[in-house]
Amino acid sequence: MRENKLFGALAIMITLGVPAISSATLFESERDNGRNSGKERGGYVSPCSLNGVNPAYHPEIFGNPAVARSYGFVRSRDGTWQVSSSCRH
Repeated sequence: MRENKLFGALAIMITLGVPAISSATLFESERDNGRNSGKERGGYVSPCSLNGVNPAYHPEIFGNPAVARSYGFVRSRDGTWQVSSSCRH
């Protein structure tokens, strides 16, 4: 008798836990900030600072050398972005 109650309680917990896990997974996928959905990721670029910036996520700046220069960035010979030595923002 005691085993039946234990089994029943376990079955109820599993039944209630699966939707909770599914909704938590759904919530996490909504919070991914566009990483896997093609949506814009957000974030910002500060002039004269490349701290935490991935140029791949900001093609509107790093896809145009003139715009990148207006932020104080220059592309080195090896293709990496650097802050210009004359940047004063």
